[in-house]
Amino acid sequence: MAATLDLPAPRPQRAPRSPGAIFLRRILMSWQGLFGVVVLGIIVALGLLAPWISPYSPIEIDPENFSGPPSAAHWFGTDEIGRDVLSRVLHGATVSLQVVVFSIGIALVAGSILGLISGWLGGRWDALIMRIMDAFLAFPLLVLALSIVAVLGPDLINAMLAIAITKMPGFARLVRSEVLTLREVDYVSAAEAAGASPFHIITRHIWPNVSGNVIVYGSLSASQALITESALSFLGLGVQPPTPSWGYMVATGIQFYQSWWMSFFPGLAIFLTVLAFNFLGDAIRDAFDTRLGGSDG
Repeated sequence: MAATLDLPAPRPQRAPRSPGAIFLRRILMSWQGLFGVVVLGIIVALGLLAPWISPYSPIEIDPENFSGPPSAAHWFGTDEIGRDVLSRVLHGATVSLQVVVFSIGIALVAGSILGLISGWLGGRWDALIMRIMDAFLAFPLLVLALSIVAVLGPDLINAMLAIAITKMPGFARLVRSEVLTLREVDYVSAAEAAGASPFHIITRHIWPNVSGNVIVYGSLSASQALITESALSFLGLGVQPPTPSWGYMVATGIQFYQSWWMSFFPGLAIFLTVLAFNFLGDAIRDAFDTRLGGSDG
């Protein structure tokens, strides 16, 4: 009778990770990416939960505690008319992040479309679009935003539009430069020779290779958008009272320099959020640079 061999059972093969999972793992492996994700996650959560976790209404006035220092009743103190600073900082997170998301979103979409049209069509269209973008870039970002808000009027929506317009040329020029390079590669030429439509080539071959740099630029631009919104609110051209805004709170606190807590805590919130956006942008850039190399299991 023939002897049977007891072969070890084959080890189960681990399913390959998706590109998205690998990309996220690369971000979280760096301390900058981990810091950015954690801090922004906390700020977003606090902003969304502000109506339920804030100890007071952001517009509620305590007539017996004007400019009160931090205490057990008011952890961050109160402002010049007795409103709780902690509650206003929490509610201000929603306003500031809303401005960043909508302004950068509008700038990304509009700038990317203009950049794709300019880079693909070339010629007169390219010259016309780029000269308009150059006209916007000729002004400092804050000066242009101030001019737009001065024309449209001080309002949160107008502040978002102003920030979007100031950031749009950067996206347009970035996408245009990428498209001009990709138009010369072999697979795009092969697609044109095969009779593919320009829309098919742009959406299936060009945009997927451009989107990575656009995402990186968008994440880095988010911090600039937050600073610009804070500056507009600081000057009274952004969010209007009594709606809480970090920039407006800093501006008000500076007028009462003895009450340091009125400007310190919203200023600290701006600092941490900008730092988190910058760190996250650096981590995303590094993740895109190395996504094709190394082993991620």
